[in-house]
Amino acid sequence: MHAEEKMTYEKWPAAPEKQTLEAKNKFLGFWFFLGGETVLFASLFATYLALKDRVPSADHALAKDLFEMPLVFLMTMILLTSSLTSVYAMYHMKNFDFKKMQLWLGITVLLGFAFLGLEIYEFNHYVHEFHHTFTSSAFSSAFYTLVGFHGAHVTFGLAWIIALMVRNARRGLDLYNAPKFYVASLYWHFIDVVWVFIFTVVYLMGMVG
Repeated sequence: MHAEEKMTYEKWPAAPEKQTLEAKNKFLGFWFFLGGETVLFASLFATYLALKDRVPSADHALAKDLFEMPLVFLMTMILLTSSLTSVYAMYHMKNFDFKKMQLWLGITVLLGFAFLGLEIYEFNHYVHEFHHTFTSSAFSSAFYTLVGFHGAHVTFGLAWIIALMVRNARRGLDLYNAPKFYVASLYWHFIDVVWVFIFTVVYLMGMVG
């Protein structure tokens, strides 16, 4: 490490994402935002649980007829791994290693797209193999709303991270954009936590009836 780079690193604060008043305000606003998102997802979960067995007739597919655990498990592992890679990215951010932070964020983005691709495949499979569409039953409407809404959040999270990576590619890392990267990483963890609940409540509970 060159002397100039070493001096820059030594002056880099231990928690760069929390050094400025603007950064602290970002965190406060973000937690309020997550509170609203939590209430919204809780409502969707409650609706799903109330409607998961509501189908118009016996020949309509139920959760246990639809879900394929190997596919869902793969999706879960991919998304949880993406959460781990975002942790690595934030570790390198705290060490003022912008290139490695960008690398691990890029891997996080690729894993996020892989998850979305599998989710699209899953929905397409249900529609074509079981004619399980959004309007088939109350159960299908609740399922696609909950899981699809999570997928929309994954898409938004990916757009957020990509925008930060592109916008700051030449600027590098500083006390102004470090909080932005960190908040985006926290949002990504929130998405992963919601998926763990979906995996448990929708898929595991659905397969055991």
